Amino acid sequence: MTRLALFDLDDTLTDLSGAFSRWAAEFAARHRLPDDAASWLIAARRGGPMDRFFAEVRQKFALAEPAEQLWASYRARIPQLVQLYPNALADLGTLRAAGWRIGIVTNGMQDNQLAKLHRTGLAKAVDGYCVSAAVGLRKPDPRIFRLAAQNCGTTLAPGDWVIGDSPDLDIAGGHNAGLRTLWISHHRAWPQGRPPHRVAIELREAVRILSEEPAPRATAIPPPRPDAAPSKTD
Repeated sequence: MTRLALFDLDDTLTDLSGAFSRWAAEFAARHRLPDDAASWLIAARRGGPMDRFFAEVRQKFALAEPAEQLWASYRARIPQLVQLYPNALADLGTLRAAGWRIGIVTNGMQDNQLAKLHRTGLAKAVDGYCVSAAVGLRKPDPRIFRLAAQNCGTTLAPGDWVIGDSPDLDIAGGHNAGLRTLWISHHRAWPQGRPPHRVAIELREAVRILSEEPAPRATAIPPPRPDAAPSKTD
């Protein structure tokens, strides 16, 4: 039977944190910022809206460029710096060869996220993907997972999985959609809230868990009510 695994992108399949650290060093050098600027940039990136982050950066370092221009430059550069976690393409290929359909569900701007998908080869390695800015929905809204399943040529079923590093977006979103959830902890302790079904330290372990726990598809999850409003949380 068809099985579906929906993966997050940033810090799940790609090492965005490492790429951001490299970008911060480049940014600080290019703008001739103080020695501790790169460390400040890394600490200031807390996962909130990036337009707000760059407004804070501009104010902190009294930069002449508008925040929108700084953000656009970041979106053009970060896909060139981001790298896949080791063996990511091979591991996804192993799952697909075993009968899984693989999708990617990511929050973010369309230009930035699509560039990552294409530069890393992920766009050709999966059955479909869904970028929040392209569809007007963001995780943890369950409807974005339904759209991702459609883009993979299927529909959601209770035995399908969401895999990601964010408790608030990936795990809560998977629960909202009635799916099984697998949290990639990166050696973190689970913070709070409804816990995931399974935990893996890194991507390779997550793929092994999926390989060992086949989830036959069951009754499809019904579509959302027409009056359901998208979530505004990040």
